[in-house]
Amino acid sequence: MSTSTPVQTVERLFPLLAEGRTAEAAALFADAVSFSIPHPPDVPWVPEVDSAEGMRAFFELLGEHVRPKQMDARRIVADGEDVVVLGRMVSEVKATGRDIDTAFALHLTVHEGLITRYCLYEDTLAVAEAYRDEPPRA
Repeated sequence: MSTSTPVQTVERLFPLLAEGRTAEAAALFADAVSFSIPHPPDVPWVPEVDSAEGMRAFFELLGEHVRPKQMDARRIVADGEDVVVLGRMVSEVKATGRDIDTAFALHLTVHEGLITRYCLYEDTLAVAEAYRDEPPRA
């Protein structure tokens, strides 16, 4: 059993991802993970994920397609095992050179020191426009 709080566990995740340390980031996840990122069906960097190994594969796949530019976690709200991170992120889609600039909410659940839920909510239209190299909506 971990002595870290759920917030401390979540706060360890972001620097690891920023440094490209995907195996260490995946080690923060449980064997079974509930994963959800609503996204357009043709976006190639959101696979089916149900495990820590799947999270590692997701983080690596994401890095192949998207270059992070800015991640601003503006607020972290915790209630027991549930942690919600609210913020804004900017990423460049490598294939198009277009930026995804979106507010986000990330809901994580941490049970006994390991992340068991990873649900990201973001502007899926902004993702689709940047991936498909479509003009931004008015």
